[in-house]
Amino acid sequence: MRVLVLHGPNLNLLGTREPGTYGTRTLPEIDARLATLAVELGGSCASFQSNHEGVLLDTIHAARGHYDAILINPGGLTHTSVVLRDALLGVGLPFVEVHLSNVHAREPFRRISLLSDVARGVITGFGPLSYELGLRALLS
Repeated sequence: MRVLVLHGPNLNLLGTREPGTYGTRTLPEIDARLATLAVELGGSCASFQSNHEGVLLDTIHAARGHYDAILINPGGLTHTSVVLRDALLGVGLPFVEVHLSNVHAREPFRRISLLSDVARGVITGFGPLSYELGLRALLS
């Protein structure tokens, strides 16, 4: 099984951005761990990050026929992007939504996800382990 890992806006700043909320692991460290874990579980994954909604949409569209599932941390687009939801639905690939922080313990607007009701599952609040749990779920 091939999984596309998508990281939304500002996740390129992991390791230095609000470490009390998001931790100190960098995005390359998270991606390296996911690649190793995917192989251990008999699959593969490729990771991509963009701060641009349209680029994320194009990447989702291009995933069809190349990947079997998507693991996505949409960042702030979680709460605002109908087009991201439409793209994920449009390609018909199962996806898991992940978040590093517990969005339900933060500002009220962060508790609203435009993706959760159409995701295979949602994992939130476990730091980088959220990604690993999501990958395990997709590969199981």
